[in-house]
Amino acid sequence: MSLNVGVLGLDGRKTDTTLLPEVFKSAYRPDVIHKVYVNMLSHGFQRQGRYPAAGEIVSAESRNTGLGMARIARARGEGFPRAGQAAGVAGVRHGRVAHPPQSWKKIYKKVNKKEKNLALRSAIAATARKDLIEQRGHKVGNVSNFPVVVSNDIETVSKAKDLKKVLITLGLTEDLRRAISSRKVRSGLARRRGRKNRVGYSALVVTGSEKDKICQVSGSLPGVHIKGVRQLSVLDLVPGSKQIRLTIFSQNAIEKLKDARPVKSGVSEMSLHE
Repeated sequence: MSLNVGVLGLDGRKTDTTLLPEVFKSAYRPDVIHKVYVNMLSHGFQRQGRYPAAGEIVSAESRNTGLGMARIARARGEGFPRAGQAAGVAGVRHGRVAHPPQSWKKIYKKVNKKEKNLALRSAIAATARKDLIEQRGHKVGNVSNFPVVVSNDIETVSKAKDLKKVLITLGLTEDLRRAISSRKVRSGLARRRGRKNRVGYSALVVTGSEKDKICQVSGSLPGVHIKGVRQLSVLDLVPGSKQIRLTIFSQNAIEKLKDARPVKSGVSEMSLHE
Protein backbone atom coordinates (compact mmCIF):
# COMPACT_ATOMS: atom_id res chain seq x y z
CA MET A 1 0.00 0.00 0.00
CA SER A 2 1.29 3.44 -0.92
CA LEU A 3 1.75 5.73 2.07
CA ASN A 4 0.90 8.79 -0.04
CA VAL A 5 -2.80 9.62 -0.05
CA GLY A 6 -4.78 12.50 -1.47
CA VAL A 7 -6.38 15.13 0.76
CA LEU A 8 -9.92 16.09 -0.20
CA GLY A 9 -11.49 19.49 0.28
CA LEU A 10 -15.03 20.10 1.48
CA ASP A 11 -16.11 20.17 -2.16
CA GLY A 12 -14.85 16.62 -2.69
CA ARG A 13 -11.92 17.62 -4.89
CA LYS A 14 -8.32 16.67 -4.28
CA THR A 15 -6.42 19.64 -2.90
CA ASP A 16 -3.20 18.15 -1.55
CA THR A 17 -1.35 14.95 -0.72
CA THR A 18 -0.05 13.76 2.62
CA LEU A 19 2.20 10.99 3.87
CA LEU A 20 0.43 8.44 6.03
CA PRO A 21 2.02 7.59 9.38
CA GLU A 22 3.75 4.29 10.06
CA VAL A 23 0.71 3.00 11.94
CA PHE A 24 -0.96 2.28 8.60
CA LYS A 25 1.68 -0.39 7.91
CA SER A 26 0.35 -2.54 10.76
CA ALA A 27 -0.98 -5.99 9.95
CA TYR A 28 -4.68 -6.74 10.20
CA ARG A 29 -5.24 -8.86 13.33
CA PRO A 30 -8.97 -9.61 13.73
CA ASP A 31 -8.26 -12.06 16.57
CA VAL A 32 -6.54 -9.43 18.71
CA ILE A 33 -9.15 -6.82 17.81
CA HIS A 34 -11.98 -9.12 18.92
CA LYS A 35 -10.28 -9.97 22.22
CA VAL A 36 -9.56 -6.34 23.09
CA TYR A 37 -13.05 -5.25 22.02
CA VAL A 38 -14.76 -7.78 24.30
CA ASN A 39 -12.56 -6.86 27.25
CA MET A 40 -12.96 -3.09 26.78
CA LEU A 41 -16.71 -3.45 26.36
CA SER A 42 -16.89 -4.88 29.87
CA HIS A 43 -15.50 -1.61 31.26
CA GLY A 44 -18.89 0.01 30.67
CA PHE A 45 -20.90 -2.65 32.47
CA GLN A 46 -22.48 -2.01 35.85
CA ARG A 47 -22.46 -4.72 38.47
CA GLN A 48 -25.88 -5.92 39.55
CA GLY A 49 -27.20 -7.74 42.57
CA ARG A 50 -30.43 -8.85 44.20
CA TYR A 51 -31.67 -8.68 47.76
CA PRO A 52 -30.56 -12.01 49.28
CA ALA A 53 -33.91 -12.65 50.98
CA ALA A 54 -36.06 -11.66 47.99
CA GLY A 55 -38.90 -14.14 47.50
CA GLU A 56 -38.20 -15.85 50.82
CA ILE A 57 -39.89 -13.42 53.20
CA VAL A 58 -42.95 -15.60 53.61
CA SER A 59 -44.15 -18.17 56.11
CA ALA A 60 -44.38 -21.34 54.03
CA GLU A 61 -44.16 -25.04 54.74
CA SER A 62 -44.90 -28.28 52.94
CA ARG A 63 -48.14 -30.13 53.74
CA ASN A 64 -46.48 -33.45 53.00
CA THR A 65 -48.28 -36.41 51.46
CA GLY A 66 -51.82 -37.72 51.59
CA LEU A 67 -53.68 -34.61 50.43
CA GLY A 68 -53.59 -35.23 46.67
CA MET A 69 -51.42 -32.18 45.97
CA ALA A 70 -47.78 -31.45 45.34
CA ARG A 71 -45.49 -31.45 48.35
CA ILE A 72 -44.04 -28.03 47.47
CA ALA A 73 -43.92 -25.43 50.25
CA ARG A 74 -47.10 -23.36 50.50
CA ALA A 75 -47.97 -20.14 52.31
CA ARG A 76 -49.53 -20.76 55.69
CA GLY A 77 -52.89 -19.45 56.80
CA GLU A 78 -56.39 -19.38 55.39
CA GLY A 79 -59.06 -16.90 54.41
CA PHE A 80 -56.88 -14.74 52.15
CA PRO A 81 -55.75 -15.18 48.51
CA ARG A 82 -52.10 -15.87 49.28
CA ALA A 83 -52.86 -18.76 51.63
CA GLY A 84 -52.14 -22.13 50.10
CA GLN A 85 -50.13 -20.75 47.20
CA ALA A 86 -46.66 -22.14 46.50
CA ALA A 87 -44.05 -19.81 48.00
CA GLY A 88 -40.47 -19.53 49.17
CA VAL A 89 -38.92 -21.58 46.37
CA ALA A 90 -37.76 -20.97 42.81
CA GLY A 91 -40.05 -21.54 39.84
CA VAL A 92 -43.30 -20.42 41.46
CA ARG A 93 -45.29 -17.19 41.41
CA HIS A 94 -43.70 -14.57 43.66
CA GLY A 95 -40.92 -17.02 44.44
CA ARG A 96 -37.20 -16.40 44.63
CA VAL A 97 -34.87 -16.28 41.63
CA ALA A 98 -32.95 -19.52 41.19
CA HIS A 99 -29.59 -18.02 40.23
CA PRO A 100 -29.73 -14.22 40.62
CA PRO A 101 -26.87 -11.94 39.50
CA GLN A 102 -24.29 -11.51 42.23
CA SER A 103 -22.90 -8.09 43.10
CA TRP A 104 -19.48 -9.54 43.95
CA LYS A 105 -18.97 -11.07 40.51
CA LYS A 106 -15.96 -9.61 38.65
CA ILE A 107 -17.22 -8.42 35.27
CA TYR A 108 -14.37 -5.96 34.57
CA LYS A 109 -11.95 -7.69 32.20
CA LYS A 110 -8.41 -6.35 32.16
CA VAL A 111 -6.58 -5.64 28.91
CA ASN A 112 -2.86 -6.04 28.32
CA LYS A 113 -1.32 -2.75 27.22
CA LYS A 114 0.61 -4.31 24.34
CA GLU A 115 -2.48 -6.09 23.05
CA LYS A 116 -4.58 -2.95 23.40
CA ASN A 117 -2.13 -0.89 21.35
CA LEU A 118 -1.68 -3.66 18.80
CA ALA A 119 -5.46 -3.89 18.32
CA LEU A 120 -5.77 -0.11 17.96
CA ARG A 121 -2.93 0.04 15.42
CA SER A 122 -4.42 -2.84 13.47
CA ALA A 123 -7.88 -1.24 13.41
CA ILE A 124 -6.48 2.10 12.24
CA ALA A 125 -4.49 0.43 9.47
CA ALA A 126 -7.57 -1.53 8.37
CA THR A 127 -9.45 1.71 7.66
CA ALA A 128 -7.31 1.95 4.50
CA ARG A 129 -8.73 -1.32 3.12
CA LYS A 130 -11.84 -0.90 1.02
CA ASP A 131 -12.65 -4.62 1.03
CA LEU A 132 -12.91 -4.76 4.82
CA ILE A 133 -15.08 -1.65 4.93
CA GLU A 134 -17.46 -3.05 2.32
CA GLN A 135 -17.78 -6.28 4.29
CA ARG A 136 -19.45 -4.27 7.02
CA GLY A 137 -22.08 -3.09 4.54
CA HIS A 138 -20.89 0.46 3.89
CA LYS A 139 -21.84 1.88 0.50
CA VAL A 140 -18.53 3.33 -0.67
CA GLY A 141 -18.71 2.73 -4.41
CA ASN A 142 -18.20 6.43 -5.12
CA VAL A 143 -15.14 6.71 -2.87
CA SER A 144 -11.82 6.08 -4.61
CA ASN A 145 -9.11 6.72 -2.01
CA PHE A 146 -8.71 4.98 1.33
CA PRO A 147 -8.21 6.03 4.02
CA VAL A 148 -10.40 9.08 3.47
CA VAL A 149 -8.43 12.18 4.47
CA VAL A 150 -10.12 15.59 4.43
CA SER A 151 -8.65 19.05 4.91
CA ASN A 152 -8.77 20.72 8.30
CA ASP A 153 -11.72 22.83 7.17
CA ILE A 154 -14.00 19.98 8.21
CA GLU A 155 -13.12 20.67 11.86
CA THR A 156 -14.81 24.09 11.64
CA VAL A 157 -18.18 22.69 10.57
CA SER A 158 -20.64 23.50 13.36
CA LYS A 159 -24.02 22.49 11.92
CA ALA A 160 -25.44 19.09 11.08
CA LYS A 161 -26.80 20.25 7.73
CA ASP A 162 -23.34 21.49 6.71
CA LEU A 163 -21.74 18.20 7.73
CA LYS A 164 -24.35 16.31 5.74
CA LYS A 165 -23.48 18.35 2.64
CA VAL A 166 -19.79 17.57 3.12
CA LEU A 167 -20.44 13.84 3.42
CA ILE A 168 -22.60 13.92 0.29
CA THR A 169 -19.86 15.66 -1.70
CA LEU A 170 -17.43 12.98 -0.51
CA GLY A 171 -19.63 10.34 -2.15
CA LEU A 172 -21.35 8.95 0.96
CA THR A 173 -24.96 9.61 -0.04
CA GLU A 174 -25.86 5.92 -0.26
CA ASP A 175 -24.19 5.14 3.04
CA LEU A 176 -26.16 7.87 4.82
CA ARG A 177 -29.37 6.47 3.36
CA ARG A 178 -28.37 3.01 4.51
CA ALA A 179 -27.95 4.23 8.08
CA ILE A 180 -31.29 6.07 8.05
CA SER A 181 -33.15 3.08 6.61
CA SER A 182 -31.63 0.81 9.28
CA ARG A 183 -33.53 2.63 12.01
CA LYS A 184 -35.45 0.19 14.18
CA VAL A 185 -37.85 0.90 17.03
CA ARG A 186 -37.01 -1.25 20.01
CA SER A 187 -39.63 -2.88 22.17
CA GLY A 188 -39.71 -3.82 25.81
CA LEU A 189 -37.71 -2.43 28.69
CA ALA A 190 -35.09 -0.64 26.57
CA ARG A 191 -37.81 1.40 24.89
CA ARG A 192 -39.33 2.41 28.22
CA ARG A 193 -35.93 3.52 29.45
CA GLY A 194 -35.40 5.98 26.62
CA ARG A 195 -33.41 3.81 24.20
CA LYS A 196 -36.26 3.79 21.73
CA ASN A 197 -34.43 3.75 18.39
CA ARG A 198 -31.61 1.57 17.15
CA VAL A 199 -29.67 3.06 14.23
CA GLY A 200 -26.86 1.42 12.27
CA TYR A 201 -23.39 2.90 12.03
CA SER A 202 -22.32 5.13 9.17
CA ALA A 203 -19.10 7.17 8.96
CA LEU A 204 -16.78 7.94 11.86
CA VAL A 205 -15.08 11.35 11.62
CA VAL A 206 -11.75 11.60 13.45
CA THR A 207 -10.51 15.12 14.21
CA GLY A 208 -7.34 16.51 15.71
CA SER A 209 -8.97 17.46 19.01
CA GLU A 210 -12.16 16.72 20.91
CA LYS A 211 -12.61 20.49 21.34
CA ASP A 212 -13.16 21.20 17.65
CA LYS A 213 -16.47 22.75 16.61
CA ILE A 214 -17.49 19.71 14.60
CA CYS A 215 -17.59 17.62 17.79
CA GLN A 216 -20.75 19.53 18.77
CA VAL A 217 -22.53 17.91 15.83
CA SER A 218 -21.78 14.36 16.97
CA GLY A 219 -24.99 12.33 17.12
CA SER A 220 -27.04 14.82 15.11
CA LEU A 221 -26.82 12.76 11.92
CA PRO A 222 -28.10 9.16 12.12
CA GLY A 223 -25.16 6.78 12.38
CA VAL A 224 -22.46 9.47 12.11
CA HIS A 225 -20.13 9.96 15.08
CA ILE A 226 -17.18 12.28 15.70
CA LYS A 227 -14.15 11.57 17.86
CA GLY A 228 -10.90 13.30 18.70
CA VAL A 229 -7.85 11.27 17.74
CA ARG A 230 -6.71 11.02 21.36
CA GLN A 231 -10.05 9.49 22.39
CA LEU A 232 -10.04 6.94 19.58
CA SER A 233 -10.47 3.31 20.60
CA VAL A 234 -11.25 -0.11 19.16
CA LEU A 235 -14.87 0.37 20.27
CA ASP A 236 -15.19 3.26 17.80
CA LEU A 237 -13.33 1.75 14.86
CA VAL A 238 -14.73 -1.79 14.98
CA PRO A 239 -18.29 -1.79 16.40
CA GLY A 240 -19.23 -5.36 17.16
CA SER A 241 -15.56 -6.42 16.76
CA LYS A 242 -16.17 -8.00 13.35
CA GLN A 243 -15.85 -5.51 10.46
CA ILE A 244 -14.00 -2.23 10.07
CA ARG A 245 -15.99 1.00 10.12
CA LEU A 246 -15.80 3.67 7.42
CA THR A 247 -13.52 6.34 8.89
CA ILE A 248 -12.77 9.89 7.75
CA PHE A 249 -9.59 11.54 9.07
CA SER A 250 -8.80 15.22 9.15
CA GLN A 251 -5.26 16.36 8.32
CA ASN A 252 -4.66 17.28 11.95
CA ALA A 253 -5.64 13.77 13.01
CA ILE A 254 -3.16 12.28 10.54
CA GLU A 255 -0.40 14.57 11.82
CA LYS A 256 -1.05 13.55 15.42
CA LEU A 257 -0.93 9.90 14.44
CA LYS A 258 2.58 10.61 13.15
CA ASP A 259 3.54 12.05 16.54
CA ALA A 260 2.32 9.03 18.51
CA ARG A 261 4.88 8.13 21.14
CA PRO A 262 6.31 4.61 21.47
CA VAL A 263 5.14 2.31 24.25
CA LYS A 264 7.62 1.86 27.10
CA SER A 265 8.61 -1.66 26.19
CA GLY A 266 10.99 -3.48 23.92
CA VAL A 267 8.29 -3.90 21.29
CA SER A 268 7.95 -1.47 18.39
CA GLU A 269 4.41 -0.39 19.24
CA MET A 270 2.87 3.06 19.47
CA SER A 271 0.41 4.63 21.88
CA LEU A 272 -2.12 7.20 20.74
CA HIS A 273 -2.99 8.29 24.27
CA GLU A 274 -1.03 10.73 26.32
